[in-house]
Order: sequence, then structure tokens, then C-alpha cells
Amino acid sequence: MAVVGYGMSVRLSRPFSETVDRVRAALKEQGFGVLTEIDVRATMREKLGEEMEPYLILGACNPPLAHRALGVERGIGLLLPCNVVVRADGDATLVEALEPRMMVSVTGRDELEPVAQEAAAKLEAALAALDG
Repeated sequence: MAVVGYGMSVRLSRPFSETVDRVRAALKEQGFGVLTEIDVRATMREKLGEEMEPYLILGACNPPLAHRALGVERGIGLLLPCNVVVRADGDATLVEALEPRMMVSVTGRDELEPVAQEAAAKLEAALAALDG
């Protein structure tokens, strides 16, 4: 797993559709539910007539962590839920997640650090489970 800048990622030698199912299960294991799902490929095809690789954005939420973050900063909802991208990348599938500690740097609210650290640990564990 790689953690770089605003995201963390893992590259898997598995088909896209199988990976999507595994991502959902790994997120659930860490207490995240998928609230939203955006099929970017289908949207680009329908709205623009453009073709691209399979690309899905999952909006993942861990309710206890979201509740704690909202208790510190009501505006944090602009940065929620945690986006997780699953996309085909050649013969592999790439899974990327937004680095939750970005909440702290974007808002300047140090009180969010414990929540962001816990969310990051849970997302890192979910991504690590995919690679196992």
C-alpha cells in the first residue's frame, strides 16, 4: 500500500468487478458503509459519449467517526463521506482512498486530528486487507 499526499492506494492483480466486491467487504469490516456510488464510466458515456476504463467512486462513511468530526466542525460535512475510488488500470485494478488527515490541514482544526488518525488507520487496514 502506498500513502502519498492526499491519498492512499493499493494496486491489485484482480479483475475490476471482483475488486469492487472485496472493497465493499473490507470497508464494512472496518465499520464503513457505502452511502453513495458514482459510476464515472457510465456517466461519461451517457453525458459526453466518451469511453473510459471502469471507474467507480464509493462514498464511504463510518458513522461514529463522522459524528465525532461533526461535533468538532459542522462544516466538515463538505469533506464527507470518505471517497474511495476503484478503477481499472491495465491488467490490474487500483483502489485509492482520500487521506482523512487532509481534514485537519484543510480546516486548520487540530481537534480533528484524533478522528482523522482513526479514520486513516481504518482505511489503511481496509486497503491492506485487499492485498492479502
